[in-house]
Amino acid sequence: MLANAPRIKIITGHFGSGKTEISINLSLMEKENHDKVAITDLDVINPYFRSREVRSHFEEKEIELIAPKGELATADLPIVSGETNRVLHDPNYHLIIDVGGDKDGATALGQYYNDLKNLNYEMIFVINTNRPYVSTVEGMKATIKQIERVSRLKVSGLINNTNLGLETSLAVIEKGYEIALQASKQLDLPLLYTTISNNLLEETKEFASTHDVKYIQRFMTLPWE
Repeated sequence: MLANAPRIKIITGHFGSGKTEISINLSLMEKENHDKVAITDLDVINPYFRSREVRSHFEEKEIELIAPKGELATADLPIVSGETNRVLHDPNYHLIIDVGGDKDGATALGQYYNDLKNLNYEMIFVINTNRPYVSTVEGMKATIKQIERVSRLKVSGLINNTNLGLETSLAVIEKGYEIALQASKQLDLPLLYTTISNNLLEETKEFASTHDVKYIQRFMTLPWE
């Protein structure tokens, strides 16, 4: 991690982009360099891909998970913990904010606008070009514009997380990278890196030698897997 990297990372993207997977892995990376790390689950949209589902893993790594507990943890309701404000304003914490997709998720994030606008944050848009509406640069532009309008916060970078779950291949990753690169140029936003599941380490070794790549662990699974 860069010494001057923002201590608050907001991860957003379209439904199915893999933003929660990215958020979980980023929190683990942050923990390697910082004592106090927290992840806030603002994904009030999708009940299948929530970072709260790996609560026990966070506890083992001493990463603070801010999310509803008990019966509320499985409720498909827009419940947001007030504990987020505590870590937002504590400079000792490095915070990952996992935001739900599109307008509704951005609305949950928007309630923190007055806090975040004066803090050191970055908002990263996660790209999976195999998802509807964001398979093209135009679709990405429209989605980012909507998120920015509702949250009143600006996207500052892109992550290419193009995948097809267990069916992901090098060809899938390369195709997604090319589209993400086009988006980066047209949106004037940096393409930070490409994320690849660590089970594809051997298959993608050459790609990783010439591109910015972060290998990630897969925690989230589809309900039918």
